[in-house]
This record gives sequence, structure tokens and C-alpha cells, in this order.
Amino acid sequence: MMTDRFARALGWTSLALGAAQLAAPRAVTRLCGVDDTPGATTVARFVGGRELLHAALLLGAKNPAQWAWTRVAGDAMDLGVLGRAAANRTGARRTRALAALGAVAGLTALDTACARGGTAKTRGPLKVRASITINKPREDVYHFWRDLENLPTFMVHLDSVRTIDQRRSRWRAKGPVVDLEWEAEIIDERAGDLIAWRSVPGKGVRNAGLVSFTDGPAGRGTVVDVSLEYGAPGRKLAAAVARMLGEHPEQQVRDDLRRFKQVMETGEVVRSEGSPEGHRARRQLHQRPAQPIGARA
Repeated sequence: MMTDRFARALGWTSLALGAAQLAAPRAVTRLCGVDDTPGATTVARFVGGRELLHAALLLGAKNPAQWAWTRVAGDAMDLGVLGRAAANRTGARRTRALAALGAVAGLTALDTACARGGTAKTRGPLKVRASITINKPREDVYHFWRDLENLPTFMVHLDSVRTIDQRRSRWRAKGPVVDLEWEAEIIDERAGDLIAWRSVPGKGVRNAGLVSFTDGPAGRGTVVDVSLEYGAPGRKLAAAVARMLGEHPEQQVRDDLRRFKQVMETGEVVRSEGSPEGHRARRQLHQRPAQPIGARA
């Protein structure tokens, strides 16, 4: 896609800018007319590190255009710094600051155009699907899931699910940045076969889902298939940030189903003490022997 190629070109630009600011911060501050500012080289190194982060996101992502907004945010910071520098300088330093301000303004226009193109491409709900086979009868698996207050026992991002009546429930969850809360209602149910739900409009995070239960191959066990759909504003950026934390929605669902399988087959969840919340990337460095939830060393 043209937008993604554009985004990757911006990624290479970030890589070049970041490398220059880290390798020669004094030369960069002189070029921008801010070399007499206390801590200018420190700020230049910080900005260089930020540019390298932009480069990693734009060059490493499958859909890089959605990350262009991070460059727009960085541009806003740079414009503020250079604008103050241009207002407070005279002579040659002012000229250099104005030239740098103009260059950053031009890059901001390119970054914004790319980001808007990426946003347009990713409109529509974020859909996630995963399945697993559990060595238990279908009725048992269905009834455990249907008691919605059981869900936090294997969905570690859920703090609680409180049933209001047979159709409605109140959910609280831990998000990658802030905690979330919403009300959901069951819109379709076939005992032993499927449960479909959606969030109640105006009652928190917009989402919908369906879980189906079918007999496994040769009648052995139960295949659980989960489909989720998220429609909250900013869902793509939130999912991208969550992916960096090892908590992308698709990964969450796969991990939740693995824990569900353990609960149904063994009565408890066994996971590494070093990663008590599943496959979160930042916890993978310190793995320990698996222990049941709640076990103490």
C-alpha cells in the first residue's frame, strides 16, 4: 500500500535523525540555533532516542501507517521548542532556529498526511478470533462459561463480572493504560451451543462477542471458538500500544483460552511465577518453574 510505503520512508527519516542527534548532539543544537540553552545536548539526545523509537515502530510494524501519529506528537513537541528558541534568539541563531522550525513544520505536514491515510485505512471494528479444544464434555464447558462470574478465574485482565439479571452483567477490566468498565447484555443464547453478547450503548466500552461450543473430532472433548469485536474510538492505536506491552487483544484471547482449558481439565491455572499474567512480553525475562495460581514459593 502507498500509505505504508510512505510511512516506512518516514521511518528511515526518523532513523537518520535519531542517529545524528545521538552521535553528534552539539552539532544538531548548533544547527537548530539552540546551542546556548542549558541542557540542550541532553534534550537533543532525548529527541534522538524518541526518533529511534519512531523508526522502530514505522519500520518494524506490519501496518506502519497507524504509527505515524506518534511522529505527529513528537513534531508538536519539537515545534514548541523551536518556536520558543526562535522568539528568544537574535542574529544568526534566530535565523537557524527559524530554518529548523520551517523544516520541522514541513515534516509535520507529511507526518499528518501519512497518519490520516493510515487512520482511514484502519476504520471499522477490530476483530479477534481464537479457538481451543478442551478435554471435557460440551455441557460442562458451556455451563462453566455461562456462569459469567467465573470468567475472571481465567481472564486475568478482568477484575470482576457481576450479573445483574439473566441477560445483563457489569464488567470491570484492567486496560493497558486505564481500567475499563462496561455493561453487557446477552443477545443470543442456545444452551450448550453458543452465547452471544454485546455491550449496552452508553454503558462503557463498545464491544461484542460470540463463544460457540461444538463437539471435538470423533466426539472427543469440546471445541471452544471465541470471536470478539471492538469498536471503541482509538481502538487501533490502543491495540498497537497494547501489542508493545505484550497484551494485544488477539494474544489476550489465546492466553485466556489456554487458562480456561487448564481450569476445566485440572481445576486450576498453572503458570510461571515469573509471568503471573500470562504471555506479557515484559515479563518473559524472568521465568520460573510453573506453579498453580496462588501458590507460594
